[in-house]
Amino acid sequence: MSEPDSSPASIPCPALPESFEDLAASRRQWIDEVLHPWCRKANLKQLRRVEPEWLDIAGRVDINATLWTWAWERFDGLTHPEMAGVNETHQIRVSLNDGTVVTGFPDSRLSLRGMLVIVGSGEAGIEEHGPFSIDDVAAVHVIA
Repeated sequence: MSEPDSSPASIPCPALPESFEDLAASRRQWIDEVLHPWCRKANLKQLRRVEPEWLDIAGRVDINATLWTWAWERFDGLTHPEMAGVNETHQIRVSLNDGTVVTGFPDSRLSLRGMLVIVGSGEAGIEEHGPFSIDDVAAVHVIA
């Protein structure tokens, strides 16, 4: 019984784009159907592992406007479709996996690299809560 041929010539190759427009469309499709959804599911360790290679993977883009914004999109209401980072304009209630609940406004300036910081009022006035790892956030609810 002979072994299967694994030479480069025998490996099936997807159809190559015919034009620049087709190439750009296939890249956009890969970003929309693979890369963006992956960011919404990946854990903090995976997200940080890809961060140094992000420009090679995603192209010349702002890492905060893509990788980290896309990752935070897993929580409805935490991002805005036309802004990078977490959306600071709505008060939210964050439930953590350990049962802790924090209410306040996300601080986009401090919420970096998969860590969420919430600013809210407490006994001593304005208090910062966190940073909380994206892996530790169970749910985010926008308070109307």
